Amino acid sequence: MKDLYPLFGIVTVLNTPFTTSNTIDTNALRRHVHYALDAGVAGFLVPAMASEVYKLSREERLLMVETVLQEVNGKVPVIAGAGETDLQKARELLRMYIQSGCSHVLFQIPYINEDVFYNNFMSLAETNPDIIMLQDWDASGYGLPDELICRLFEEVPAFRCLKVETIPAGVKYSRIIELTNNKLHVSGGWAVSQMIEGLKRGVHAFMPTAMHYTYVRIYREFKKGNIKEAEILFRQLLPILAFSNQHLDISIHFFKRLLHRQGYYSTAIVREPILPFDRLHEEIANGLIESILKLENLSGRLSAA
Repeated sequence: MKDLYPLFGIVTVLNTPFTTSNTIDTNALRRHVHYALDAGVAGFLVPAMASEVYKLSREERLLMVETVLQEVNGKVPVIAGAGETDLQKARELLRMYIQSGCSHVLFQIPYINEDVFYNNFMSLAETNPDIIMLQDWDASGYGLPDELICRLFEEVPAFRCLKVETIPAGVKYSRIIELTNNKLHVSGGWAVSQMIEGLKRGVHAFMPTAMHYTYVRIYREFKKGNIKEAEILFRQLLPILAFSNQHLDISIHFFKRLLHRQGYYSTAIVREPILPFDRLHEEIANGLIESILKLENLSGRLSAA
């Protein structure tokens, strides 16, 4: 089991596209999947926090996972997110994912203390997914204790992946990779703004929500040994990340607008409650989106060459 999941590169966390009647736009979702596959992403995570997961019904979550599975058709792994604060609901959701054919799953478990977290993790693991990715999310601190992560890794063969989203992320990347002898797959999510640092620390994958051609190009240039080229390209993203990463809600607003401008999403609709995106946000976003369109077009042409 430990060698089953060599996932390296860019793993897309899909924003949820909505129709004008505020239902899941499966056609838009399919378009986004094709765009990401054409760019060369290594996998998909859906639904997750960037998908507004807690505003989606159980049926909507399952619809998203099934739609992505159909469109991907085995080309790359699909990881189904089981974000739920209620343990029983999370178990039910996991069973539905596995029954639908998606046996790679993400656990997002509220942290109260180590014993409670451990017991909840083990309870969810009893649903027997093939691969477990654990979300280590902490917007203001270090996140899950290293010792707890290592204990779960040693005791649960399916636990192969850790999505690190902590403050700071860099030191934790290095510590977990060292403590697990580079056998636990470590990915960076929200901390993609430290992508170059993460690559230098040996992080295996990164999980942004858009700009797929550009992110794939950065990753590939770095892995080919073209470090300076990767750094120069990444620096072009920094104004975008500085704006979008103010808050998760701002990121959702922004990248849905980008995907709408690119023609993949038919609307940029978000679900309430969410932080407002005002006129000044719109003005700044429009300028940044113009920069992204040029960058993605260039990265796409270079990829095809």
